[in-house]
Amino acid sequence: MKVAKDLVAASATPMVLGILTEGESYGYAILKRINELSGGELDWTEGLLYPLLHRLERLGHVESSWQSATGERRRKYYRITDKGLAELAEQRRQWDTVVGALKEIWHDRVPPTVDPLEGLA
Repeated sequence: MKVAKDLVAASATPMVLGILTEGESYGYAILKRINELSGGELDWTEGLLYPLLHRLERLGHVESSWQSATGERRRKYYRITDKGLAELAEQRRQWDTVVGALKEIWHDRVPPTVDPLEGLA
């Protein structure tokens, strides 16, 4: 299954801010975490993530610093700010509204996902 670009774009900010509430992180680790959280369904590229991180930094929602570990190259680490936490709370409120409305619409009206192999055994 491929998640529509519009849905990926709409969910990108709360996903990244949410991941950063777990602790500071760098780009590749954020991409890996998104992939893990989605069971491999969301396979973001650097071309999606880094412009988002730069925008979040310009807005004051994240801060960054360069760090080096022994034997590794320097990495830019991002951490969520108080302003970012407030934005995440607002994003969550909005998503809760959307999800709640979808659940009401879909409740007993839209069939659940059907396994195309069901009944073939």
